[in-house]
Amino acid sequence: MAGMMRAVKKICIALVFLGVSCAPVFAWEGYVTKIKDGDSFNVRKGNRIYGVRLYGVDSPEYRQSCWREASGFTRSLIQGETVTIIPMDTDQYGRIVALVRIQGRLLNSELVRNGLAWVYPKYCHAQPLCREMRALEQSAQRQGLGLWRKRGPIPPWLWRRSRR
Repeated sequence: MAGMMRAVKKICIALVFLGVSCAPVFAWEGYVTKIKDGDSFNVRKGNRIYGVRLYGVDSPEYRQSCWREASGFTRSLIQGETVTIIPMDTDQYGRIVALVRIQGRLLNSELVRNGLAWVYPKYCHAQPLCREMRALEQSAQRQGLGLWRKRGPIPPWLWRRSRR
C-alpha cells in the first residue's frame, strides 16, 4: 500500500508541475493566517491551524541577507489568501512540508525564480519539479536577482550550521 501511495504522489507532483490540480488525491485548501518567513507560514483549515514549510526550497533566515525581501514576497502573495496545500512530508517540528499553489502559481518555484530562495538539495528530490526549480535558480543567479545580487550568498542550511 505504501508503494502505491508513493507512486500516486509522484504522479501528483508531475501534474502539479504541469499546472493540473491534484485536489481529489492529496491537496486541500486553507486560509493563510501568518507568515513566519519566506518559506514557512500558518494556514487555517476549519478550526485548526497548521504550520506549513515549503517543499524543496530554503529562503534566507532572520537577519540573513534578503530575509526581509523573501518574507515580504511570500506575504504579498499569500497573506490572507486561500491557498492549495499539496502535502509532501512532515518535518521534525511537525509542520506540513508542501507544495503550495496560489492562483495557478507554485509559490515554491516563484521564490526560486525571483532569487529569494535556494533549491534545498538535501530535500528536493521530486522530478521533474526539482530539476525545473534548479534551472530557475540558475536563471535567477545569472540575472543577479534577489539574494544573487551579492557575490557568494550563504545558503541558510550552512548559515544555520555556523550559528550553532
